[in-house]
Order: sequence, then structure tokens, then C-alpha cells
Amino acid sequence: MSLKKPTKVIGISSGKGGVGKTTVSVNIAAALVKQGLDVLLLDGDLGLANVQLALGAASEYNFSHVLSGDKTLDEVVVKTSSGVDLVPGASGLKDLASLSEKETGSVIQAFSSLTKQYDIFIIDTAAGISTSVVSLLGACHHRIIVLKDDPSSIADAYATIKVLFLEGITQDIYLLPNEVTGMEHGSQLFRNLNKVIVKFLGFEASYAGFVKQDDAIPLAWKKALPIVSCLPNSQSAREFRNLANFVSNLSSKMDDTGGLQFFFDQLHSPHRSASLGG
Repeated sequence: MSLKKPTKVIGISSGKGGVGKTTVSVNIAAALVKQGLDVLLLDGDLGLANVQLALGAASEYNFSHVLSGDKTLDEVVVKTSSGVDLVPGASGLKDLASLSEKETGSVIQAFSSLTKQYDIFIIDTAAGISTSVVSLLGACHHRIIVLKDDPSSIADAYATIKVLFLEGITQDIYLLPNEVTGMEHGSQLFRNLNKVIVKFLGFEASYAGFVKQDDAIPLAWKKALPIVSCLPNSQSAREFRNLANFVSNLSSKMDDTGGLQFFFDQLHSPHRSASLGG
């Protein structure tokens, strides 16, 4: 795999846990595969293995084995039944933003040596606003912030966006209201938070769409499959397909990024490392 491959890098995050971030990540990834795209999904949720559970995948190895040099990335990638290629996360991932130059080179080499080329690389980050999460989001081409209509979720989503703002990141930030009652509820939740962003931070976030509350989603988790795969006619499956269309139509910006090379360059840029205390 050449790092000059025009791979679109998407970070999916949330200010707090329990808002459906991993469900969103897994289903967008699976829906993109159904479009005929090659998708690599990195579980950045620090060893909780939620992505593996959602995809019904089991693996003896994870990304920490790549960082340690014990395994190649090809040996760690899990081909799931939904067609999504998964890099299982691990506690070692929290150090991804503070690797030495030599270690960074090893990680870039690991991705460059992948046999398969990918159209889209999705990172399901840990919840919250830790240094590693901000670093990962800042290095992505696009960032999707998942939130629910409750005060703590809204406040934490705003806090995540504020930290990105303080890092000089004000573009390609998208809000995704989850578990809403319908289109108007989702739009209103977006407008309310966006007004606060404009008032206090001076820029506008963008609207990614919405996902309605759907009793079918827990059923999909019990089946250990994305809902777009096991219950494709459900309301939320249709909404995840809409989100996949949204993601696939986002600008790849390859003229000045170079795909995955851009991701690692940004992750370890001197400015970002200094500003984050790395």
C-alpha cells in the first residue's frame, strides 16, 4: 500500500460515552462497504473492544502488537463478516500521539506495508477530550461529533469542539445528533449547539445528519452485527446509509494531504505536539 493512496481519514468521536458513537462508526463503515468501498476501521477506544463486539469479531492480536513490532499490520487486521477490515484497539493506542520519531516511522511503515489499499480510514476514538483523542481528531481530514439531546452530552460535545478550536481546528467539524425523535428534532439540536459555537468560538460547525431512536439497534448488538447488515430495512439502517453517502461525498482534499501520510504528519507535527504538551 502506498501512503500516497488517496485515503479519506474520518474521525468519529463524542464528548462522553454512551451516546452511540461506536454504533455510528461501525454502521457507517459497513454501509460504505456496501457501496463497494474498501474501509479500514481503527478501534481507538483504548482496549474496551466495543467495535469488535459490534462486528462480531474476535482477534488474538491488536494494535499494541504492531507498536511493539511483534506483528505486522496485515497480521493484526481482522476481516469481519460485514466486509469491514478492523484494526483492534489496545491500551497502547493511547500513546500513539506521543511516539518517538523512530516509533512514528515504524507505524507509518506498518500502514505503508499493508497489502490492501483503502478508500476510507475511520477512527472510532475514545470518548472524552483526552490529549490522544484531540490529537487523533486533529490529524483527520474530517471529524464527526456524535451527541444526544441531554445536557451533559451537549456540554461535552461543545467542550470537545472548544478544545479543537483552541488547537486552531475550525474546519471539517460535523455534528451528528443521535437517538432523536425525527428530522426536526435532529435539526433543532444541531442549530442550538451551533448557535453556542458561533457565539463563543466564532465559527460554524456543519450538520452531518441524524439518527432516530430505534429499538432495532439493541437487537443488532445482540446479533453482533451492524444494523445495516442484519436489519437493512430498519429506519436506522436507512439513516446510516444516508450518513455513508454523506461521508463518501466529503472532499478528500488529496491535492494537499496525501492520504494516510497526511494523517501521520499531522499527528506528529511539532506545533500540535507542543500545544498538547507532547
